[in-house]
Amino acid sequence: MTSAAVADRAVVEVRGLTKAYRRRGSPPLVAVDRVDLTVRRGEVYGFLGPNGAGKTTTLRMLLGLVRPTGGTASVLGNAPGSRAALEATGAMIEGPAFLPYLSGTANLRVVARYAGVDASRVAPALESVGLAERGDDRYASYSLGMKQRLGVAAALLKDPVLVVLDEPTNGLDPAGMREMRTLVRGLAGRGHTVVLSSHLLGEVQEICDRVAVIDHGRVVLESSVEEMRGGSELVVRATPSDVARDTVAALRGVEDVRLRDGVLAVRVPEAQTADVTSALVGAGVAVTEVRRSERQLEDVFLELTGGPATGGGDRDA
Repeated sequence: MTSAAVADRAVVEVRGLTKAYRRRGSPPLVAVDRVDLTVRRGEVYGFLGPNGAGKTTTLRMLLGLVRPTGGTASVLGNAPGSRAALEATGAMIEGPAFLPYLSGTANLRVVARYAGVDASRVAPALESVGLAERGDDRYASYSLGMKQRLGVAAALLKDPVLVVLDEPTNGLDPAGMREMRTLVRGLAGRGHTVVLSSHLLGEVQEICDRVAVIDHGRVVLESSVEEMRGGSELVVRATPSDVARDTVAALRGVEDVRLRDGVLAVRVPEAQTADVTSALVGAGVAVTEVRRSERQLEDVFLELTGGPATGGGDRDA
């Protein structure tokens, strides 16, 4: 695809985006360091990284809530925070905040009034997140999952082109997380472009089309989920394992061999599976298992960042 074609489809374009905070008597704290990323129209784009990596700060800059120190950003062809950009953007940053004594419907009417949105948009927004039957209940009676969904409903009041969600499943139980994943995929199915931040590898792997991995303020990789995972791996149990590793590593077409706890993980085209088995048998290695396994996003994350994504929300500076 040409750069022009990508630009035509881009909803968000970020180049060299940087945010540094001054600290008295200390060097500046660089929260976001020369970030580049592109969000294409109609996709679910995951912003993946551990706590403090810079995800929330980046989203705030895209919404005009934080002024960048350097770099450029474009949201729907406009400056972040501009009226044109905000009119076509809905967002939930750092969890929803509503008046507890009002109903879900009444809360959305308040939001609509301040956003300059007709009150007729409230009912469709509640319907889109599965809260139509609970709209008249007080917000204080809502479960955490319902509160999160109401936050998404508020983001949808303007029927936005772009929906920005900061850790939308944070604090939810497994059932609530499943509901939120279904909701996000449904938004994309209805033509919205979704950008979400997350520290949950499984969540990103299940619902995102493309992912940017951010660590210590820097994007270390931007790719589709499938490209990041790099296809399937061949799992081999064989004895002695060190001989098996050296035998497989010498084969043509083998891209990578890792030995972990006596098990080989081999990146090799599926068509060469029989070649691997034959080579091991020919080397006098006892083979007890050969199977294909999908490489998980967690493996890629560990390789890129040197550590796991941890629990809790990303509330960086």
